Amino acid sequence: MLNGATMPGVLLTSAQETSTTALLARAAARRGMDVRVVTGPGSLDGLGGRHVHWYGGPIAAARISDQVGLALLEPPDDWLVRLPHEYTRRRMELTTLSEAWTARSPVFVKPPSEKTLPAAVYADGARLPRAGDGIGPDTPVLVSDVVTFAVEYRLFVLDGQVAAASRYATFGRLDTAPLHPDRPRDRDALRFAGRLLDAVADSLPSAVTVDIGLVLDPDTGQEHWATVEANMPWFSHSYCADDGPVLDVVLRAAGPRDRVVARDLRFLRAG
Repeated sequence: MLNGATMPGVLLTSAQETSTTALLARAAARRGMDVRVVTGPGSLDGLGGRHVHWYGGPIAAARISDQVGLALLEPPDDWLVRLPHEYTRRRMELTTLSEAWTARSPVFVKPPSEKTLPAAVYADGARLPRAGDGIGPDTPVLVSDVVTFAVEYRLFVLDGQVAAASRYATFGRLDTAPLHPDRPRDRDALRFAGRLLDAVADSLPSAVTVDIGLVLDPDTGQEHWATVEANMPWFSHSYCADDGPVLDVVLRAAGPRDRVVARDLRFLRAG
């Protein structure tokens, strides 16, 4: 009988099933991994000494991470605001919710990584949520100019290379499609992704999701590729991306603490 050190790895998922959860669970099962849904304390029985990975939300992950020795990688909150303008094509700042409340013109506001408030265009700061439901005046938010993305793509990145990708929106509406390098716009997206990832190689974890898109300049009508945001793969929808490579990225981004490589230690999620 196999002991805990040699048994196949375990993929834990939250009880709130999504299409991505189902896809990754099937992909993990095909590899011989043990797939478990966390429904209560008993879900973790028998996991001592096993290589445990996670796909699900940060609140549930925080409850179990110490019990199973889980390490979660995430990009820095200020990563996007530190990018050169050529990679963002808009002004933005990392601030607090209380500061965003003072805005007197339309702004786009989103949390850096957590889903603590809806990411949306707000007519002014008075329209933003007030304290409550897990947010307060000191909640960090990204505030940026309002721009129009003609198309948006999600990239699952492993060791600085695009492992899997998918279109997920056009003009702000959900519009998923597999990415085909022989389509001109998809090919241009991959070219921009390559330039971006080369430029930011040391500022992101080795496993991360990066969203990019094509911005329309309202004054000139020109289109420019730009970065939308970076996120945690273990809490990102895969849309139409190939589930095998997506799973590779998720396993690296949320796995055993004793397997975190030195370069990723500074990207470990606290708490």
